Amino acid sequence: MKKTLTAALTAAALLVAAGCGGGSSSSKSDAPVDLRMTIWSANAQHLALFNQIAAGYKKDHPEIGKISFESIPFDSYTTTLTTQIGGGNVPDLAWIFESNAPDFVTSGALEPIDKDADLLPSTTADWEQDGKLYAYPFSTSPLGVFVNTDLVKAAGRPAPAQQIASGTWTWEEAAKTAAAVQALGKGGVVVGDFDYKGWDTLNAIWAGWGARPWSEDGKTCQFDQPAMVDAMTFVHNLIFTQKGMPGPGVTKDFFAGDSGMILTQISRAALLQKAKFHWDLVPLPKGPAGDYSVVGQAGIGVFKRGKHADAAKQFLAYFTNAENSAKLAQFFPPPRKSQLNAATLAKANPLLKPAQLDSVVVKGIETGTIKPSHTGYAELQQTVRAALDPLWKPDADVKTVLSGVCSKINPLLAK
Repeated sequence: MKKTLTAALTAAALLVAAGCGGGSSSSKSDAPVDLRMTIWSANAQHLALFNQIAAGYKKDHPEIGKISFESIPFDSYTTTLTTQIGGGNVPDLAWIFESNAPDFVTSGALEPIDKDADLLPSTTADWEQDGKLYAYPFSTSPLGVFVNTDLVKAAGRPAPAQQIASGTWTWEEAAKTAAAVQALGKGGVVVGDFDYKGWDTLNAIWAGWGARPWSEDGKTCQFDQPAMVDAMTFVHNLIFTQKGMPGPGVTKDFFAGDSGMILTQISRAALLQKAKFHWDLVPLPKGPAGDYSVVGQAGIGVFKRGKHADAAKQFLAYFTNAENSAKLAQFFPPPRKSQLNAATLAKANPLLKPAQLDSVVVKGIETGTIKPSHTGYAELQQTVRAALDPLWKPDADVKTVLSGVCSKINPLLAK
């Protein structure tokens, strides 16, 4: 933990350093220009599509040599990226988490890029400063609930689709279904990428209570507010009392048929191509604060200190144009108004039905809130994670633990 936190503390400083000095320009020699983009996916289908787009670009750009996509593990992505930057091994382009957007945008590390009028304003807000766009929001993906309908049926519970039709798809009912499935020896409901480390992924639940980790202006902790206390009490009960969510140290892979439900983004649908069970995709259950949607987002930025910033900007414009955006929509919901409809999305997502795309993706992007972000997010993330560790015990006092989180992060928020 100490080593990880030390790395987190240096991340912002490395980004500031990356923004210092003049930007580099594309090589003017006769040597081919090689471009490198860091990504956090190692999915073979993702890489095949990226390489296909890159090959199309190279056909009309003989000055471009190799375009490589460097996969960095999700858990260490931002730390590894900022370490590369600090060490002078700056990529030309990079995927950036929405949670780290403020650090990258305000640091001066990124080149401004052209803003397409087709982009939804809600998708670009986190990537703008002083009227300029600093990263393209290539993936604007609402979270939904993938359901193993075979396990739900075996547990004697109504399918979520039935509950949606009857107006009873709520977190209270979802918890009952999760507990019934887990009683069969499987996992009930799994929160994707949580694993008792990625606490911010629980936003997919607590947003249903209207809870936020900090105030909208980012200056005050709200973990100790009633909405968050109620939401996290629900999560704690789901784990330890109702036993509808796998506990600490227990792994249940939904895509292998080991759990009844998973809260995650639609890009994971590709993992269900060879599923040996029947499944469905439905919106997040209704919470005490009403219907809601949570959107995960990622941007692609061009680094000023990259070797070929100009060439990288030109490739990014091609990579994200309307034609390629439609192709990328198979895995990464587009931010384009013209493509935000079930008919267009269905062409790129044959595994999903138009009704699923409309209810989860289209409506989610139109009405959802982007997951929280903040400057200095890496340090905040590690501090909150450590402060929440006492919560993942059966006898934890939820309110006391959450008050402790605020006492730890309020000084950081006030910076």
